[in-house]
Amino acid sequence: MSNEVALTIGQLAREAGVNVETVRFYQRRGLLSEPDRPAGGIRRYAGIDTERIRFIKAAQRLGFSLDDVEELLRLEDGTHCSQARRLAERKLTEIRSRIDDLRHIESALDEMVGRCRASRGKVSCPLIASVHRAGAAQQP
Repeated sequence: MSNEVALTIGQLAREAGVNVETVRFYQRRGLLSEPDRPAGGIRRYAGIDTERIRFIKAAQRLGFSLDDVEELLRLEDGTHCSQARRLAERKLTEIRSRIDDLRHIESALDEMVGRCRASRGKVSCPLIASVHRAGAAQQP
């Protein structure tokens, strides 16, 4: 798509795979500029605006927050690669930590489900009892 394409906000949203309110939100956040409105006319967006929204969405899918995306967009001139790399390294460390947390949660749930399967007769549910114990342990 050429950067000279004149799209309405609705067309821009469709091209980028988002809704109009997302476009407006990005504008309020300063992630996307709002074109001037010609006298008596409709604002028109260029192909580069579609590319920018797609970049924002792709970065979010990689786990970057909108604050991170704002920083990446600020660094995108090609001369700040080391700063962008540091941002990505921090994100990678965060993701690895979340994966470790999820593995612990998986292990705990697996153990609870196993207790439920082994439970026989009229006893309280081991899973629910485990969650109660975990909740009580968290109280100050």
